[in-house]
Amino acid sequence: MNSRRVEKARPADLAVAIVVLGTLWGFSEVVLGGLLGASGIPYRAAVLTGIGMGLLAIGLAAYRSAWMPLGAAVVAMLCKQLVVPILHVSVACKANSCLAVGLQALALSAILLLYGKRLHQGTPARVGGGASAALLAAGSFYLAGLRLAPCPYLVPFSRAGGLSAFLVAEVLPWAVASVVLFPIGYLLGERLARTTLAVRLKPRLYYLASVAIMASSWAARAFAVSAGL
Repeated sequence: MNSRRVEKARPADLAVAIVVLGTLWGFSEVVLGGLLGASGIPYRAAVLTGIGMGLLAIGLAAYRSAWMPLGAAVVAMLCKQLVVPILHVSVACKANSCLAVGLQALALSAILLLYGKRLHQGTPARVGGGASAALLAAGSFYLAGLRLAPCPYLVPFSRAGGLSAFLVAEVLPWAVASVVLFPIGYLLGERLARTTLAVRLKPRLYYLASVAIMASSWAARAFAVSAGL
């Protein structure tokens, strides 16, 4: 999308896009994450990190807004906290997974500031940006996650040499997934930008489609949480 198209995006449209992408991100974290965990598929965290990066890349390509990662992360964290009203558990139950989502968004925002317009100008910068954001988010999660709960996911790494082991076992897969899915998401966002603009010029269609996506995603998440995923 060129700068003229970006300028035509109304603030309300940006807000809706943030909620939609955050909802889809939360859907992947709760529903897909639960299915991957139940299936015992390896590298679950890496897959979810890559999907989150890909979704955020779609929004960045279409809207070029620094608020996109942070706003979407808030929505995704609210999605993860559905366990509180449905299962009547403590907010701390999902504190660490919410921390991971928040750090991912903060890392991507930092990379966006660091790379600037280069991120919008070619695949090499997007590959580097996706990898850098994943590395920064994973490293920050290791340092903060052990102090928040501490996170059971990180307990095996809370020993001498644990950071090095975590880098090899978890951080590198996070980076690989982001290297693949962030540029793909960005390319998809660019390809969809013109279509998205055409839909936004018909507000009723744009908002109806957005509400349908959000409603179906929230319903699926509520069902997944109730089913114990």
